[in-house]
Amino acid sequence: MTDAVKAKSSQKAAVRAAVLVAFVVVAVYVVRFTPVRDYFNLETLSRFLDKAGIWAPIAFMLVYAVGVCLFVPGTLITAIGATIFGPYWAFLYVWIGAMLGASAAFFIGRTLGREFAASLVGDRLRKYDDAIERNGFATVLYLRLIYFPFTPMNFGMGLTKVRFRDYFFGTGLGIVAGAFIFTFFFGTLKEVWVSGDWGKLLSFRTVFSVALFVFSFFIPRLIARFKTKV
Repeated sequence: MTDAVKAKSSQKAAVRAAVLVAFVVVAVYVVRFTPVRDYFNLETLSRFLDKAGIWAPIAFMLVYAVGVCLFVPGTLITAIGATIFGPYWAFLYVWIGAMLGASAAFFIGRTLGREFAASLVGDRLRKYDDAIERNGFATVLYLRLIYFPFTPMNFGMGLTKVRFRDYFFGTGLGIVAGAFIFTFFFGTLKEVWVSGDWGKLLSFRTVFSVALFVFSFFIPRLIARFKTKV
């Protein structure tokens, strides 16, 4: 490859990376400072899903996927899904929506930023990039289990050498526990609220959901301690 071709390739990579940065900035701005943010609330999303009828689950999963790519907090959409569909169906829909969003964000990062990121990797960082490629599944699984910020990780992993297969299965397994705990917690509280029977707050199911929710915040620490011992 001649110097001219290399220079042209580097310029294209830099342009794509700039597009990626612009996409992230615009996404954050749109969700936080424009009327779009009003669409990601319980009332608006409930009306939208009511109109979708039997297609509501598919619509919700697509909304979740788009929300992931736009840096909408996953916990917010998860809570909305749990209050609309209940704890069990919401778990399935949230998991699928999160996987769709995680995959889309990964490919956006890989397509627009990987080549430029690779050009910046020196000898010191290259060994870490190679290690992620060799141990992609374990790395992704660990980061998911310790609740590493979801959307930044989706885009960030696209910049590394990790294989999509390892990323996909590591993500799929790694978010199961969190998705279940959060949907079960919010779905259970919603059912208590709707029933108006506040005595159910002391039921085993409610107490168990709260215990799981609290326990979820200790998962990263437990995993880190286990990894240290191993």
